[in-house]
Amino acid sequence: MSRPLVARIDTAALAHNLGLARRLAGSARVLAVVKANGYGHGLLRVARALRAADGFAVLTLDEAEALRAAGFTHPIVLLEGFFHPDELPAIAHWRLQPVVHREDQAEILARTRLDHRIDVFVKVDTGMHRLGLSPRRLKEVVELLQAAESVGSITLMTHFASADEFEVGVAEQMREFRQAAEGLALPVSLANSAALMRYPETLGDWVRPGIMLYGASPFADEPGGHLGLLPAMTLESRLIAQRPLRRGEAVGYGGAFVAPKDMRIGIVACGYADGYPRHAGTGTPVLVEGQHTRTLGRVSMDMLCVDLTPIPNAHVGSVVTLWGEGLPVEEVAASAGTIAYELLTAIAPRVRIEEH
Repeated sequence: MSRPLVARIDTAALAHNLGLARRLAGSARVLAVVKANGYGHGLLRVARALRAADGFAVLTLDEAEALRAAGFTHPIVLLEGFFHPDELPAIAHWRLQPVVHREDQAEILARTRLDHRIDVFVKVDTGMHRLGLSPRRLKEVVELLQAAESVGSITLMTHFASADEFEVGVAEQMREFRQAAEGLALPVSLANSAALMRYPETLGDWVRPGIMLYGASPFADEPGGHLGLLPAMTLESRLIAQRPLRRGEAVGYGGAFVAPKDMRIGIVACGYADGYPRHAGTGTPVLVEGQHTRTLGRVSMDMLCVDLTPIPNAHVGSVVTLWGEGLPVEEVAASAGTIAYELLTAIAPRVRIEEH
């Protein structure tokens, strides 16, 4: 038999979450973000489940080419644009839409001849201070692109730094964007998952949902289930051993957990080489036989330890849910001091994937 660790991907949940995004988007089109191997769920598997989206957003040319090779004809946006002029013929061939976030990218497009025009997204930095043009330079860059023979349609975009933080929100960045784009009669793409769910004034012409499509909440204080989302990934394993742990005995590397009383513990076939966070300490929630318990001690490369004391019916072979159905990935992430995005995208290639 194969190792019992499996990531179960619920494609119906993906479709459900897209439906919620579309309802929130109103008349705006939906650009489904499927970068990072579909947030760890499998690029082509996710794209098939989200076929009803109006377009896809990816990071790399390889991801985009894989979608085209699989027969997807949707608009595909390259979120980091192009890295070298040599990529432009392939971008044109596959009819991709790169994000222009530096002035030299616009200058390259202006002097490049292609077989046909390519549509572009132009990113303006309104406060994230990561990628994007200076708001003061936006109009000049747009004028350059509008005059370029290689450029077709132009869509303006920005990215919100704090749409998930109610105290900060998007108001300041929206003011920056509106001021920068004043007089430019161009379509816009503003809303990520958090903005789509909380700030209807950001809808624009294209919305870009990411984490919500996978059933996880973009908000630290509200799990996806409370927002109407369904988890698309359930990471599941089984107990491969159980044993007593006497008071005063330690378990795992460094003896990080010492039993305060006589206990019963179980060993689960899942570790940090599978993508489970090594920094998840004692107390991280887990389900055994559908019942809540906790991890104990340090996570090993291939195994972790759980407390079976409150679950007398647990046995070797018992099902263990690391996150997903019945245990929100956000809850596990919060306990481990990270975010759901990291857990989902960190799933290792050796983890078996099952689709249902």
